[in-house]
Amino acid sequence: MYDSSLILDDKKLRPSERKVRNELVANKADWQYQLSARCLQLVISDLGKAWKNFFDKAQPDWGKPHFKSKKAPRQGFKTDRAKIVNGKLRLDKPRGVKVWHDIRIKGAKTLDGELKVVSIYRENGKYWASLPFEVEIAKKDRTSNKTAVDINVGHFNYTEGKVNTLPDHLKKLYKRIRHYQRQLARKRTVNGKKAIQSNNYVKTRAKLQRDYRRVANIQHDIIQKFTTKLVTAYDKIMIEDLAVKQMQMSHVASKGLQRSLFGYFRQVLTYKCQWYGKELRLADQFYPSTQRCSQCGFIKTGTDKVGLDGNKLHQTKHNEYICYECGAVMDRDENAVMNLLALI
Repeated sequence: MYDSSLILDDKKLRPSERKVRNELVANKADWQYQLSARCLQLVISDLGKAWKNFFDKAQPDWGKPHFKSKKAPRQGFKTDRAKIVNGKLRLDKPRGVKVWHDIRIKGAKTLDGELKVVSIYRENGKYWASLPFEVEIAKKDRTSNKTAVDINVGHFNYTEGKVNTLPDHLKKLYKRIRHYQRQLARKRTVNGKKAIQSNNYVKTRAKLQRDYRRVANIQHDIIQKFTTKLVTAYDKIMIEDLAVKQMQMSHVASKGLQRSLFGYFRQVLTYKCQWYGKELRLADQFYPSTQRCSQCGFIKTGTDKVGLDGNKLHQTKHNEYICYECGAVMDRDENAVMNLLALI
């Protein structure tokens, strides 16, 4: 449909959700009737949204839609007909099945709200279900307090202290991940494509995926708790508008930037501020929060700038800020927090 619209130069021939649905339903195979009727409908809905975004070049990740690979380690489907019955998850009943197969869920009796589209996926040899509920969110009490967050590799600084995003037990997990990655790479180098068919390769890959999932769960828990603390205690929050993708293009601390989840922190804090009626402000991308003295306003330039490893010319450490104008000696991250706080 898209190719035809380009050849004939007719926008009316562009693919839409209804056109794609009619095409796929007309050619529906027999095996698709044996499963949930909503699987195909929701896939078509996602495809329609993808094409709609494609025709809008203002989208951040603009591009032609791609089908999910069958070789991807995560495979799944979605349904909007799932229910919670007696503390168990009940999915669609396929054609020809007379008995419902309910799935036990820990803490299902405490779940409250309207259940939306449920995602079921298989990852690392296990099945998972994502259950989104639509609930009414109560506004947080007004505190008239304000704070600023300085984002760094491995930790976030704010007016009340510091939060580590890469604690010591995470470093042990990353060390083990590196060990499994080397094992898999060695097996692929020696055996080529046949390596992925061996049982030892599958077991090692499962261990690698398990540790990656543990890392993600730990870091997401840290950021969720920290953002909830911020929106509970403060009404105005200032953070930096960092160009994370450009910063990751550099080999300097690129891996640390990736592991610190800067983008995820901003995403979570943004929607929580919208939920609870708090104000989130962004400092300009080129605001010199690290180079500016919070006491006199002097801004370091040229060879006087403070880098990730300090300043070699003046032999200062990475966490030191020494103002050559007023002589103030401060912690580099605390100085950046005070500069950001002055913008509110």
